[in-house]
Amino acid sequence: MSPNPPSAFSVDVSDADFETSVLQRSLDVPVLLDCWATWCGPCRSLKPVLEKLADAYEGRFVLAKLDTDANPQVAALLGLRSIPYVVLFKDGRPVDQFMGALPEGQVRAFLDAHLKPPTEAELARRAALQAEPGQAEPLLRRALELAPDDAELLTALAECLEASRPDEARALVERIPEPLRDDAQRALLARLDLAAQRPQGDEAALRARLAADARDHAARFDLAALLAHRGDFAAAFGELLEVVLRDKGEPREAARARMVEWFGLCRNAEVVDRARRRLSMYLN
Repeated sequence: MSPNPPSAFSVDVSDADFETSVLQRSLDVPVLLDCWATWCGPCRSLKPVLEKLADAYEGRFVLAKLDTDANPQVAALLGLRSIPYVVLFKDGRPVDQFMGALPEGQVRAFLDAHLKPPTEAELARRAALQAEPGQAEPLLRRALELAPDDAELLTALAECLEASRPDEARALVERIPEPLRDDAQRALLARLDLAAQRPQGDEAALRARLAADARDHAARFDLAALLAHRGDFAAAFGELLEVVLRDKGEPREAARARMVEWFGLCRNAEVVDRARRRLSMYLN
């Protein structure tokens, strides 16, 4: 079994952190403890069912996975005699358990007997965040009516409006207190800043200058800025990489620094990864 958690709703626990990760955490949210071992065939059958349900219930409980062979203290504390053994903790204590690899429907029934049903706000949030891009805006607005301070909803709606209504997008992100903003929210604000300041120059004229002199770095920087302004970071990175390739002095360092700055603004991870690899190759 993989030691890595498959989602934000599933964690691996050990003897060392059992008290904090299971008992204390269950004071805030129910924790479902899955006791397993690598040699246990039924454990391998049950594991994906529990992980699927942890994702499906979206935080209504946390799945905690305990390798009983590697963590004998908790196994002894629970008095384990057979695995898989699954225990639900609430308010710092076990409230129910089952043994064996139950089918998904029975596990759902076990959970539903102890978990509160989702609220209207939770249902609206789930629908909004899972909606297709073209259908998301009205659902996000409805979800924010019910949870106006939800940072993830604010960010998702701001990203929907980034191109069409940048002022409203900025206002949405700025509702998140500055100390609580994450990298994605700061990058969104930086993209809005970039879009608000249209660079000088005409693209056709800049390309004509470069056709006449490929080492006209000023024209290439201006062209890269125009391309980034309209969101074409792949092309913008391509122009800056030309500077890195053709120059060994200050323009090269300026192009490298500009690329690093824009890596944080580009939402396409594949474009960023490709540009990073080429930059590293050109610099070495």
